[in-house]
Amino acid sequence: MAKRKTAILIRKAHRYLGIFLGIQFLMWTISGTYFSWTDIDDIHGDQFRLEHVRKTAYSNLISPSAIEPEEKITSIALREIAGEPYYWINDQKLVHAQTGRLKNEILESDALQIAERYMLQELKVTGIERLEQVGKHSEYRNGRLPAYVISYETPNNLLAYVSARDGAFQTVRHRDWRWFDFLWMTHTMDYEGRDDFNTIILRTFSILGLVTVFSGFLLWYISSPTIRKIKKRKNY
Repeated sequence: MAKRKTAILIRKAHRYLGIFLGIQFLMWTISGTYFSWTDIDDIHGDQFRLEHVRKTAYSNLISPSAIEPEEKITSIALREIAGEPYYWINDQKLVHAQTGRLKNEILESDALQIAERYMLQELKVTGIERLEQVGKHSEYRNGRLPAYVISYETPNNLLAYVSARDGAFQTVRHRDWRWFDFLWMTHTMDYEGRDDFNTIILRTFSILGLVTVFSGFLLWYISSPTIRKIKKRKNY
């Protein structure tokens, strides 16, 4: 009688855990299947970008240390903006590499020219907007701000992002990436930043998943006719 009550309790626990975790298990399966059947380069939007970005060679560049001799330089990068060379110094200052003139931010026209260097020539621009801030769930949530977002005439709702501060081409976003991002969120169960595998929710569901599996094994063990026959043979 006690064994029967135990079996009933385990069966109920297994059933309700299965119902509670079933949707999340389904999402893990769907998202995992989607990830295994997609090309990550396509998700990144490489099919919309030029394979080789043209580079312009410049001469008569001034020494970065000559711009402000007292400033210590920890990082520097050369940017091409509207056909002109610029130094991006210490991740905070954009300076013309030939004249030393400071440039606070790039213009919309500059952003369009920068995007043109990276995107396929046949893509048609339909609009450009300036972003000052984004939310936690924005597709540009980890990008440098402010930024320009450029829209293209495609069925994929294709967007390109260019940093307004340093003129760097940031990234592209499109429909398949957004599906990937949504499914990745359900897979990691990080509903804020998407990439944290140490959330309490994920840990809880992982533990409950193990409990569900082990309860199923235990239920099979205590209710299996084969196991009962083996036990009877040992008792004789």
